[in-house]
Amino acid sequence: MSKILIVLSAAETWTRADGSRYQSGVWAEEFVVMDEMFLKAGASVDIATPGGVAPTIDPHSMNPDVVGEENVAHFRAYLDAIADRLAHPLVLAEVATAAYDAVVIPGGHGPVEDLYKDGDMGRILVEADRAQKIIAPVCHGQAALLAAKDEDGQWLFAGRRMTSFSDEEEVELGTADNAPWLLADTLRKNGAAYEKGPNWGAYVVRDGTLLTGQNPASSAPLAEAVLTALR
Repeated sequence: MSKILIVLSAAETWTRADGSRYQSGVWAEEFVVMDEMFLKAGASVDIATPGGVAPTIDPHSMNPDVVGEENVAHFRAYLDAIADRLAHPLVLAEVATAAYDAVVIPGGHGPVEDLYKDGDMGRILVEADRAQKIIAPVCHGQAALLAAKDEDGQWLFAGRRMTSFSDEEEVELGTADNAPWLLADTLRKNGAAYEKGPNWGAYVVRDGTLLTGQNPASSAPLAEAVLTALR
């Protein structure tokens, strides 16, 4: 049985360029869809956050006008059913990477607040990559990749093919103007071989054991790609 670690942001807000706070956290669809698919496939799934803090679900991701009433009802029912798991995540600093076959990182703007600079996140990613374990972030989860530096301080994923929530999608979402930095732009500047599909369409890129999804619509295809790779 495959064992998967899902790392979630512990952030409740995203600090904007002007210092204001934007409600944030974990994007419900990205976590729920992947967690549900992994469990249905028979995988063992653990959840970890910085400090073992119970994650916050981004309220925007539970807005029926954004994701649809039917989806909100499903997300809410699923989150309620696993409330105890979410209330007691593992402490990221205590995670033994060797215990897992894959590290999966859902987005929401939370990761651009905390995971991108989290030393424990960086350690886990370095260990996972060197052991050729599957690493699979989606949307803004790719911000966590920025934490992975080698012994010389060089970014571990420079030169690797990947996608993430695009700058164009950030503009259309209305959150680009006051963003302290844009994710896709930052990945490119750090040396990523960045690529994207159509805005808001499902798009997954695989580069060896690094699997990345562009946006919420990419959650299910990314989860399936992870399960295929683990098989």
